[in-house]
Amino acid sequence: MKAFELRELDTNDLVDRLEKAREELFRLRLSWSAGSLEDPNQVRFKRHEIARIMTILREREIAAELVREEEQSNAE
Repeated sequence: MKAFELRELDTNDLVDRLEKAREELFRLRLSWSAGSLEDPNQVRFKRHEIARIMTILREREIAAELVREEEQSNAE
């Protein structure tokens, strides 16, 4: 999934996708170590997907923090 598609999802959906992606990465690594993984590039793609999701979650966290700081400075 592309980053712009992920940005359209809400935070709870992103957290769910992150958890599922991490589980899938775990299964892929097990298959790879057992020698039954057909396409080793799947591991790389899954790691990139996890990184995209984590980046978007962090962007949202920073944006929320900036809003809180701005509200606090306006209240003073």
